[in-house]
Amino acid sequence: MSLNWSMVLAIGLGGFLGAIARAYAVHFTNKFFPLEFPLGILLVNLIGSFIIGILFAYFSHYTVSVNLKAFLTTGFLGALTTYSTFAIESYLLFGTSIYLALTNIALNLIGTIAAAGGGFKLMHFFLK
Repeated sequence: MSLNWSMVLAIGLGGFLGAIARAYAVHFTNKFFPLEFPLGILLVNLIGSFIIGILFAYFSHYTVSVNLKAFLTTGFLGALTTYSTFAIESYLLFGTSIYLALTNIALNLIGTIAAAGGGFKLMHFFLK
């Protein structure tokens, strides 16, 4: 895979849309579920992980352009999910509740891996 202008543009556009989607998803989650726990970030990480599992299963069955793959995975999902926000929120939770901090870490790490695997397995099931 070479990084040409069309791929850079695809990643940039995907990132633009993914970042906006994350902002809205986190905003509305926090608005309707005002918790001390960072539920919005957890949800975008779980959903994004599930979607990337679906996409990778799809890509293993069908030929898709490298630009579309880059747009969806590196761009959109890379901006939708956010490890840096997860990291700082976990760190800050240690200051108020070690229980919430460890819960956040466990749910994000284990949950996102399970969501990616679940999406991958589900898509393989439907593609049989």
